[in-house]
Amino acid sequence: MSATMILLNGRIHTLNPQQPTATAVALRDGRVLAVGSDDEIKPLLGSGGELVDLNGRCLTPGLIDAHVHFQHFALSLQRVDLRGTTTLNEALQRIATKISNLQSPISDFWLQGRGWRVNDWGQTSFPTAAHLDAISSDIPICLRDHSGHAAWVNSRALHLANIDAQTADPPGGQIQRDENGRPTGILFEDAIDLVARHIPETTTSQIAEAMREAQAYCWRVGLTGIHDFDGRACFVALQSLRQNGELGLRVVKNVPVYRLEHAIGVGLHSGFGDDWLRIGGVKIFADGALGPRTASMIAPYEGEPDNYGIVVTDKEEMLEKASAASAHGLSVTVHAIGDKANHDVLDVFEAVRKQEIGDPRLEIKSDQSLISQSQIANLQSPLRHRIEHVQIIHPADQHRLAQLGVIASMQPIHATSDMETADRNWGSRTKDSYAWRTMLNNGAILVFGSDAPIEKIDPLPGIHAAVTRQRADGRPGPDGWHPEQKLTMAETIHAFTTAAAITSGQEARQGSIAPGKLADFTIFGRDIFTIPPDELLDVEISGTIVGGQFKHRTFS
Repeated sequence: MSATMILLNGRIHTLNPQQPTATAVALRDGRVLAVGSDDEIKPLLGSGGELVDLNGRCLTPGLIDAHVHFQHFALSLQRVDLRGTTTLNEALQRIATKISNLQSPISDFWLQGRGWRVNDWGQTSFPTAAHLDAISSDIPICLRDHSGHAAWVNSRALHLANIDAQTADPPGGQIQRDENGRPTGILFEDAIDLVARHIPETTTSQIAEAMREAQAYCWRVGLTGIHDFDGRACFVALQSLRQNGELGLRVVKNVPVYRLEHAIGVGLHSGFGDDWLRIGGVKIFADGALGPRTASMIAPYEGEPDNYGIVVTDKEEMLEKASAASAHGLSVTVHAIGDKANHDVLDVFEAVRKQEIGDPRLEIKSDQSLISQSQIANLQSPLRHRIEHVQIIHPADQHRLAQLGVIASMQPIHATSDMETADRNWGSRTKDSYAWRTMLNNGAILVFGSDAPIEKIDPLPGIHAAVTRQRADGRPGPDGWHPEQKLTMAETIHAFTTAAAITSGQEARQGSIAPGKLADFTIFGRDIFTIPPDELLDVEISGTIVGGQFKHRTFS
């Protein structure tokens, strides 16, 4: 069988243990036909086929971002981006510029944005509605913080949401108030919904249009697939793109827990779908986040002896939801930041695993895995449960993910982005935070993502963070932050490729380069496996191939 495209003269890192490296790969019908040396592969080119000279470029399996909010990322490209602002005034200037550039907004228009973080402004106090009122008192404004667990709104937004001094805090949320009990304009956790429910919904066509732009952005930064954590509207828009033949990313769609009853009712199960769009797991929130100090902790926050964070879903409810999902063939993925949240989630998964095995009395011994790695890698069952973020985990719990066959879904860029905040809020406990090496050494499967739009969706900054534990400017120093947690490049790329495929049950079709697998590749301008790590951020994404077709290409 002849190839329709051959890429040769490259440095190919296959992530296939049976053939780790090669210089050429042959493609046909969107799949890998053969892998080997230039001399072995070049004769396979068929009449009319394309011969692509990589000219020494590095090629890996297509990078997959295992944690994104794709609808919000897509829409964020059209909204105020407050990431990287170093002062409150700089943030206010960006907001003012956006409003001044508006073209006669419709009557129910809301200005939205994301990415501010008071720590980046060199202050500890939160901004207020008054700051935004000075820019606009007519247009309602709602700006999510960097973590997405706090929102900054103006007085117009508070008025439309009927939030005043008499408004009670909702369950799982908090309205920040001044000394007189009046709302300041900052909302935490579920209190954000008091405002968010008044923001007009974006239409499916508007979301799909934003996704077209976002998809092209993903290709330019080397992504071939994503695992999405947004809601129903996102899924509907993705289906629209898929039905119209416009979806060019491999998407695993996770289901919010508030849709669990509906998912069970129509018989959805993890893995349903095709190579372009398939069902992942059911997403539950255990706690808040580090930035607003709402992550659920075993010991209180530094300097706040009464603050242990916020429990968003208690263990009893979490177990009820997780058990129901598992019993109906749906894997479970839980957001857990704090060490108490991770402990509670692991307790829930331990109970669920016992139910899956069929003996709730089963004793799980600490010195052996209940679920073997070969089972996780090769079987559709047991379900591939996962914890999202695992940002800090108590030493007593560090072995339990591997023991229970639970995947650690983490975001390496969070470590370098959050390190100063983590040191301030968690003190010496940060030795157990963003603990990728600890996860791997304990035998857990580690999968990586970005948590976009909280962070940039670009994988190269995440790769750089994983192998250096440094920010782009070299901080905190040449050794990095908690350097004992650094990973090798091979481990990092595995977490962005093979592990992502294992997590979604697609390892037989993607995640490595081998005959018969989908032809999804990322092409780097230089060999990321051999260059100095401090040069990674300067590497060009030279090409992105999905299904055997170039979606992005900078060379001829």
